[in-house]
Amino acid sequence: MSSANLQKIRADIQRRKLINTIFALVGILVIMVAILTLLGLTIQMVIEGSSRLTPDFFTSFPSRRAERAGILSAWVGTSLVMLVTALTAVPLGVAAGIYLEEYSRKDWLADLIEINVTNLAGVPSIIYGLLALGLFVYKLQLGQSVISAGLTLALLILPVIIVTTREALRAIPNSLREAAYALGASKWQMIWDHILPYSFGSILTGVIIGLSRAIGQTAPLVTIGALTFIAFLPDSPIKSEFPYISFDWLQAPFTVLPIQMFNWVSRPEREFEMNAAAAGSVLIAMTLTMNALAIYIRYQLRKDVKW
Repeated sequence: MSSANLQKIRADIQRRKLINTIFALVGILVIMVAILTLLGLTIQMVIEGSSRLTPDFFTSFPSRRAERAGILSAWVGTSLVMLVTALTAVPLGVAAGIYLEEYSRKDWLADLIEINVTNLAGVPSIIYGLLALGLFVYKLQLGQSVISAGLTLALLILPVIIVTTREALRAIPNSLREAAYALGASKWQMIWDHILPYSFGSILTGVIIGLSRAIGQTAPLVTIGALTFIAFLPDSPIKSEFPYISFDWLQAPFTVLPIQMFNWVSRPEREFEMNAAAAGSVLIAMTLTMNALAIYIRYQLRKDVKW
């Protein structure tokens, strides 16, 4: 190879390295701008609502007087709705992802299902609200209740969990499956004892993303009839008499923190805007706590897996 060609190749390599460096710097700059903007808005919201973050704010019902208004019914409703959502969407989503990736035939029907599941992950949330209104509220007669809200949000995040589960399972090399079969494991033993432990961290990441999206949703819950003002709590899930567990709270009316915030910001008084900022701070704290718990569980599970 002539020296001219070598110089040309070196110049081309240097140019590509320069382009890669510039692209990396631009990417870091964009990320930093987005993070700093989000952080600034969050800090501003927390500062604006910090004066209302008192014990009474968490133990008081909403009121027409801003100084007496609280989020008791809203944060309790959010917690119960997210409980129903998690208990419904996570098992169904993970099971569906396992079936589609490990058991179903790789034919045109599987491709059609995969395309539809992927597209459902991008459907606007209001569409899920309209679907839930017709199916859960009217057809199944569940009413405007906690269980209707939980099932609605479960439908919303189900495609995300399914897609993430399938991608996590695909990331496991086939050599691990073949090694399990070589030792005499059945298909389910191979999945339960070998595939899931290695992929559970990635699956849990998808669960975190889905639940984080669900906890801040307003449109589908407004569509199925969530209340904007509620001054009572659902029945307690735990009773003092046998059988000690009650499911009456599933049929109770509800409200959630995003709807309570929407109600407050629509009012002209400055004090209600402070209440909305405080409620937003609580919502962010609940989301971060939920994510931190999931990350901790993922870390513990990964630590127990032997590579």
